[in-house]
This record gives sequence, structure tokens and C-alpha cells, in this order.
Amino acid sequence: MTGPTRISVRGESPYDVVVGRSLLDSLPSAVRGAHRAAVVHPASRPEDGARVAEALRDSGHQVLLIPVPDGEDAKTADVLASCWSALGRAGFTRSDVVVGVGGGATTDLAGFLAASWLRGVRLVQMPTTLLGMVDAAVGGKTGINTPEGKNLVGAFHHPAAVLADLDALGTLPAPDLVAGLAEVVKVGFTSDDVILDLVEGDVAGATDPTSPVLRELVERAIQVKADVVSDDFREAREGGLGREVLNYGHTFAHAIEQVEDYRWRHGDAVAVGLHYVSALARLAGRLPQADAARHLSVLQLLGLPTSYPPGRFEELLAAMRIDKKSRGDLLRFVVLDGIGRPGLLEGPDQALLEAAYAEVSEVVS
Repeated sequence: MTGPTRISVRGESPYDVVVGRSLLDSLPSAVRGAHRAAVVHPASRPEDGARVAEALRDSGHQVLLIPVPDGEDAKTADVLASCWSALGRAGFTRSDVVVGVGGGATTDLAGFLAASWLRGVRLVQMPTTLLGMVDAAVGGKTGINTPEGKNLVGAFHHPAAVLADLDALGTLPAPDLVAGLAEVVKVGFTSDDVILDLVEGDVAGATDPTSPVLRELVERAIQVKADVVSDDFREAREGGLGREVLNYGHTFAHAIEQVEDYRWRHGDAVAVGLHYVSALARLAGRLPQADAARHLSVLQLLGLPTSYPPGRFEELLAAMRIDKKSRGDLLRFVVLDGIGRPGLLEGPDQALLEAAYAEVSEVVS
């Protein structure tokens, strides 16, 4: 059996992302020195919280279980306030630790809980979904949603460790696993085209939670994010894209999520967002036709959605205008000038935005 892989995230507070199987035994060392551990987990998966709690109690830690709603329903001010109350009632101190167990929404919430309690306590992330492993739990971005938009309230907060246990992927419904692959191919388009080659060469392996192909995809995607985050933790880099490159496809994706009241899977929205931004870049004369076509073919090969219904452009445009990448009234999109060649498209004409939307609306996915 292949042992765990350690991927280092450098910076002011370095930590490792551990990728492997049967990683629960690694948890006690990750929380060493803490007296209490608050385990934040989806209420629909009590067995996940119980399993983590047992490992922590066996290593001498007191455990506070905090069940939260599923998915984006967890990322609200009301849920966060209830978590603060739970920590307050337990007398949670700065030397204690928050452990996030679940998908991307759960780890986002757990991260912001850790960042905001006593101005920052230790955090360990244990993502149980592909999306969480390759994106949300890695990189130190934490946050919640508001009625006005996604992830508009949050903080940068390094985890002390991330344990990506691939065994958890075997319990994922197939649509959730495939949705997570949208974030994987995203960095394939921007930064590592071997990811695209792997998907095109063995789509069955790419969608099999037990396969070495999927493990390599996970490790490659995490390595890309680790490298980007190490160089630009707070999205403050001057010159070049820095961390913004990780938002490829996300301006349109977040607009879909908001318009749909977060009923779409994040990965499904990202897939449509990738198609949209590839069409936008091609229409702007930035992305060659063959590279735009490759976006569509890879997404459809995986069975990801690539279209969005017509007639909702104004709603989507309003949502895009409050995207975090915007500057004042200036819309900014991460685009490609070719596979592996990311750049920015600033202030595109509305006619161009509508033309790209028309293409996305016409595709049958």
C-alpha cells in the first residue's frame, strides 16, 4: 500500500497537507497540546463526527461535537453565532483546537469559527469530499455567505494541518465526486495540463475513488494550490495574478450559486463557469479556439454540466458585479491566453459578456 504523501504549504505559518488512506491515526499528533477539541461536522453525518471524537478521546482530549447544517446552509451568520455560543458555553480557550470534518462548506465555516474565536485558535481540517480536499480545506481562506453574495465575509486563517483521507471518497455519491473534479480540471487548465491528460486518458480512473489516477489528480491539484498560496497567502501580490488564478471560472460560478439560492453544487457551477470564461476569452481574441473546445470536451467527458438556461443574464450580471475580484464598477475575469497561460480580462464590454452567455445557454450538456 502506498503511504501518505505530504504536500507542504510554505509561508508565515507553514503546514502540511497529508494525502493518503486511514489517516485518522494522524489526528492526535496534529492537535497535540490542545486540551479540548471542537469537532464541526454536518448533522447528516453523525458517524463522521463520532469517529473523529473517538480518536480524540482515545488520545486524552475532551471533545465538543458541533453538528451544523449540510452544504451552503451551514455558511450563515446564524449558524456561526450558534457555534460561537457552543464554544463560549464550553469555556473554549486559545490553547484549544477546532477540527473541521466535512465538505467545503463545513471546512469554510469551521475555519472562520477558528479565525474569529478569541481572534484566532488552532485549526485542523479533515475534508471528506473531493471538493474539500483540493480546494476549500487548503489555503487558509475561510468564510460565510450573506444574502448579497458568496464568501463576502471571512478571514485568512492558516490551518495547523490538513488530513485528506482518500477513504472518505468511497462514501461520496457519484455526482458529488464528479462535481469535485471541476476544481481539479480548473487548475489543469491554468497550471498543470498533465491533469487534463490524465482525465482524457482514463476517465474511468479519474472518477473511481479507489484508483491511483484519482489519487494523482488530487495530489497534483493540491500541489498547485499549495504553490500558489505559499507565494500569495492574502491575495496581496502586486504584479502577476498570484492567488487570483485560483478563481478561474468562479466569477460566473458564484453568480449562478447566488441566483440559484445555493441549490447548485459548487463544482457544477464551476464547470459552467469554466465553459463561460473560456467562451469569453475566445470571443475577446485571447484564447485559441482549440483550447476553448478542450474546455468543453473535458467537462463533458466527466459528465459535468456546461450550460445554463437563457433569459437570466441581468440577474447573473448583477451578481457578478459584487464578486470579490471586481474593483469598483470594473468587472475582472481570470482568463487564459492558452492552456497554462492565465491572465486578466478587465472591464469587458457588456455585449461580449452577453455573447459568451448566449454560447453557454445554447450548449446541450
